[in-house]
Amino acid sequence: MTTTPPRPRFSVRTGLAAAPEQEGPFEGVPPHLTLPLQMWLRRALNVDNAYRNDRAARVLCLRVQLTPNGCSGPEPDYMTRVLTSTGDELLDVIDALLAYKGERGIKSPGEVDDLDHLLDEGGSAYRVAATRDGLEERVTPAARDAVHQTIAGAGAIPAAGSAADHLAAAWRAAYGRNPDPVRAYSESIKAVESAAHAVIQANNAKATLGTMLGEFKQARHKFTTAIPSPASDPIAPVEAMMRALWEGQTSRHGAQSGTVPETLEAARAGVHLAAALVQWFVSGAVVRTP
Repeated sequence: MTTTPPRPRFSVRTGLAAAPEQEGPFEGVPPHLTLPLQMWLRRALNVDNAYRNDRAARVLCLRVQLTPNGCSGPEPDYMTRVLTSTGDELLDVIDALLAYKGERGIKSPGEVDDLDHLLDEGGSAYRVAATRDGLEERVTPAARDAVHQTIAGAGAIPAAGSAADHLAAAWRAAYGRNPDPVRAYSESIKAVESAAHAVIQANNAKATLGTMLGEFKQARHKFTTAIPSPASDPIAPVEAMMRALWEGQTSRHGAQSGTVPETLEAARAGVHLAAALVQWFVSGAVVRTP
């Protein structure tokens, strides 16, 4: 969705009507987007052509757990069931279709661009993911691009281990169609652990964010960062960020009172905090002196 405010309707500008309570982003599929998305789905499945993709419709019903309509031929009518989906179910079908095509290397740039345009202009809370194989919750381009650049940078540095994979998984779990806050937060921590391992505790095969914070306490004088601290404690900024991420994980341990899962807001904040930390370590902004 564009970052500039939407233009007020003519009736609102002229005082003929009050401004609507909501102009977006809209959760689920609002009425004004239902038919356009259904028509997009129809075109994406080639329903009106000789090579309509009935096989894909069947896969979509199975993956999204839709019960097909009665038999209209040799097998149940999967296609009609898919095309008549509405609400969250319609988003699930579209997300599954993008994944289905992505798995098979089917590239339809114009088709996907059209879908993104519909979601954008319709004020949807969702957009096509950068990987083009699913939907994700809409975020500001600057925030999204910063995380993706960090993922790419970490992936190019062997010393960062699997930081790129973990950060990518955290992003999908935080902003994908079906968010998983607990996994998003856990993957964020793993991303930082992977990126920081070679710098902080290279000789500890079982290093965690917790043991790395302990290393700062024991050998504080051996670390420095590109940002000098006013208190002559150069490691303080990165230590504070790591501690905030580590101590903010509420689901790490069980307790008699019950485990508290991370909220979606906390998980998303954790992803961006982790991205900043990963970038610090892979860029050489944090250094351990000999």
